[in-house]
Amino acid sequence: MNKMIKLFIAALCLTIVVRQADAQQTRKTTKVGTTVAQFLKIPTGARSIAMGNTGASLEGDVYSIYWNPGALARLRTTGEATFNHAEWLADISYDYAAAGLTLDGLGTIGVSITSLRVPEDIVRTEINPDGDGRRWDYASFAMGFSFARSLTDRFSIGFTAKYIRESIWHMSSQGFAFDIGTIYTTTFNDLKIGASISNFGTKMRLDGHDISFNNFPDGSLGQGPQNVESIYKTESFDIPLTFRIGVSMDIVRMDNIRATAALDATHPNDNVEYVNSGLELAYDEMFFGRVGYKTLFYDESEEGLTWGLGVLFALNNTTGIKVDYAFADFGRLKNVQYVSVGVTF
Repeated sequence: MNKMIKLFIAALCLTIVVRQADAQQTRKTTKVGTTVAQFLKIPTGARSIAMGNTGASLEGDVYSIYWNPGALARLRTTGEATFNHAEWLADISYDYAAAGLTLDGLGTIGVSITSLRVPEDIVRTEINPDGDGRRWDYASFAMGFSFARSLTDRFSIGFTAKYIRESIWHMSSQGFAFDIGTIYTTTFNDLKIGASISNFGTKMRLDGHDISFNNFPDGSLGQGPQNVESIYKTESFDIPLTFRIGVSMDIVRMDNIRATAALDATHPNDNVEYVNSGLELAYDEMFFGRVGYKTLFYDESEEGLTWGLGVLFALNNTTGIKVDYAFADFGRLKNVQYVSVGVTF
């Protein structure tokens, strides 16, 4: 059996390598900078982040809402609530909170909130490069409602509907998006296969006070009956649609030790395809060590090594406190550290 597992993993990795190599040869444009609401692409959940952003086929926690809503149906307890914080690049503050609850005979429902804020800064112009006395800021917000259900003991499906809002100074844009995901546990050593589509939704367009101006058809300046209130036309842009497919499997199972390997392939609509990989080592399902590597086969990425630790304090058979930490290397952009705290019940 161990030989078969190794052969299967080797064949899978070879298939993905060939596919990604072909994609890199045929796709020359990355389309970077062509979508809005980029905060939706920031990963969440220290466990999956420490495992190299491999969350499509992982189950057992409420962060499935972000990675694959289909896996939300597989919470290890009746419910879970969690909070994730990260000091993102350039002193940007990123927070994510979620909760899930399993209802007997119905399925699992969930709610999530994402918040990102940029520190307030002074307004600079060509005339006043050091500031003109005004200040500006940027903020993003998303709220989602999820539902997941196990259709069989091996197949689950889930959905998330979410409202998205971005604002910068006096301008804002709004939109709606939809996520769908499935996860299937095979009979081959309980190998899990997960797939999800995230952020399938409307386009977003900035609107607000800053695009308003006064127009004088006769070309004169000043005020009067010829003054016509006008606005600049702003374009609408797509949000970052992402398709993920992943596999994970327990490659070591002993009395108190478990090792789980995971592999994700990601196809975004504003960049090239890439692969993430990760490994989790658990002792007595209480202490966890994780390591991963992001954006394999993507030559121009600043991302790479990830690692992290976790601990689960069990208060009784169902109630516990989870604390997870993750570190992600961003090359010349330094690094980002994540902390997740959750309660199971």
